[in-house]
Amino acid sequence: MFVALVAIVVAGSGRAADQLVALEGCTLVPTEWADGDSFRIRTSGGEEHTIRLYGADCLEHHVSGETDARRLRSQRRYFGITAAKADPGASIEFAKELAARGSAETRRFLAAPFTVHTSFADGRGDGRFKRIYGFVRDARGRDLAAHLVSEGLARAYGVSRGTPGGESGDDYRAVLQDLELQAAQRGAGIWAHTDWQALPAERRLDRDEERELRRAIDGGPLPEGLLLDPNTATRDELMRLPGVGEVLADRIIERRPFRRLTDLLEVDGIGPSAYRRLKPLLRLDGSTPEGPPPAGK
Repeated sequence: MFVALVAIVVAGSGRAADQLVALEGCTLVPTEWADGDSFRIRTSGGEEHTIRLYGADCLEHHVSGETDARRLRSQRRYFGITAAKADPGASIEFAKELAARGSAETRRFLAAPFTVHTSFADGRGDGRFKRIYGFVRDARGRDLAAHLVSEGLARAYGVSRGTPGGESGDDYRAVLQDLELQAAQRGAGIWAHTDWQALPAERRLDRDEERELRRAIDGGPLPEGLLLDPNTATRDELMRLPGVGEVLADRIIERRPFRRLTDLLEVDGIGPSAYRRLKPLLRLDGSTPEGPPPAGK
């Protein structure tokens, strides 16, 4: 099932840095590491960028370290992929096989020249690979993220923003969540292999392990000299901060750019006490004076 995407507009914040640029006539650059939601593109002018889709999260295809392995385990649990339903092999290996389907579908979908809309916002999960967030439409104007979710090859998850149709980032996320629900009901893609009886326990286990991990991080010593710029820190760097898990890290990324540190109080999940914990660990390079926290925050 394909979902049409209409023209990009500026995100709801209206800040100049949020302006989207249309890169037309792009082509896919073949790489060994590409996942369904993250891939290399070449513009019509010959420039190359690595794009990370807004709003959609495919299974990790190439696991190169502990962080990737942990994400794949979390993704597997989200979809309810268990060893009992995975034939052949163990659940994590089967999840890798399913991940390859997302990568293959993205290659097929982008076989002809396509358009990328981006504000060049930093989309790095970690510091090793530079990526920028973008909306991607194929030659027929269809949205890749929506297509992957609708086909059951990705979950509606991750960083969002104002959409091509003028919707807010929250509305775009809700649309993708509805498409995910429909895909699950149809048993499309990965959902065809979901163990529905085991899914609640799998997701609960993932939440429990995430809380345990956060307690270990929050209760342990902080990395020496830790000082991050919330406008440029990667997702994984933000998750080293006390009380910041993946969801909150994504929310921080969505609210960029921050003009003052106190703008962090506009992020859902950061109240006065959290702000006080984070403030000594953050700086804004070239920022204006941060000022006091807004009254009532």
